[in-house]
Amino acid sequence: MNSKSSSWRSPSNIALVKYWGKYEPQLPANPSLSFTLKESYTETKLEIQEEISEADFDFEVYLDYRKADNFKPKIEQFLKRIESELDFLKGHKFSIHTYNSFPHSSGIASSASGMSALALCLLSLSPEGQKLSESEFYRKASEWARLGSGSASRSLFGGLGLWGKTEGIAESSDEYAIPYAGKVDPVFQDFKDTILLVEKGQKAVSSTAGHGLMNGHPFAQERFAQAHRNMASLQSILAKGDLEAFGELVESEALTLHAMMMSSRPYFLLMKPNTLQIIEEIWNFRRETLKPLYFTLDAGANVHLLYPASIEQEALDFVNSTIKGYLKNGEYICDQVGPGPTKLT
Repeated sequence: MNSKSSSWRSPSNIALVKYWGKYEPQLPANPSLSFTLKESYTETKLEIQEEISEADFDFEVYLDYRKADNFKPKIEQFLKRIESELDFLKGHKFSIHTYNSFPHSSGIASSASGMSALALCLLSLSPEGQKLSESEFYRKASEWARLGSGSASRSLFGGLGLWGKTEGIAESSDEYAIPYAGKVDPVFQDFKDTILLVEKGQKAVSSTAGHGLMNGHPFAQERFAQAHRNMASLQSILAKGDLEAFGELVESEALTLHAMMMSSRPYFLLMKPNTLQIIEEIWNFRRETLKPLYFTLDAGANVHLLYPASIEQEALDFVNSTIKGYLKNGEYICDQVGPGPTKLT
């Protein structure tokens, strides 16, 4: 057959209200809201290459132009979950070529950008996907992406992505994310995220395992209720442009996430000494300057430094003068809120 291919660039995202805990099939125990990033993205090309004799399909994965068999099991699990909708791949071999704009295992959610890019490629080649309207297409891609990585569902939309059934937001769903349609003050529309690389490499405990430990966690139900309360509060904060309330809520969410890890059975700790040093330095900077500089954390040691564009130079001066010594090889990544995925030619 003639080769068919599809290529997409899809961004990572950083959650403000965290999702931690899930149930099958990849459904969240609480809603989450995230900033979509701009410079931290994955580019993926899926190419259907040839027919094979088997009734099933076969594929190879390449990361940065090198074969990456270690990624195959996660992708196989994802494809298995949507197999009933992939008849167009049956009896064919295909390749997945993927590239990250950021270092792998650098504290940026590569599963979010990678799985959302792959879902977009698959849906673009699907006969059913080609019949959908634009809004239906992205919603369906979000549903597929969720089955590869929960946070990937939010990467399908620019600005702010909302995943999980949320009181007062009629279209919100556990099945897929939606673009956040509430009022957002201009101060949040070009927010900056400087990603401070405390540690690189594989985490000691995977996010999948961490989510599983919320089952039977003694504080799980109160945490889920807290997330719903914080979602309600954040809607008002975003509308008003209340930076102080934003920072307090987002930092509390980050520390609560890690508190859940430290109080599960078995318990684990993903923050490192330099993570705590950086948090202390951020608090000191804020006390001394009264500037709206805040942090959040994913399930790892690295710190996302969040601030409005109006103080970008002061924030970067602070990073270079005070924070750089705490970072792995002094490295950090400058990012900001972005527009969402792009189809590549």
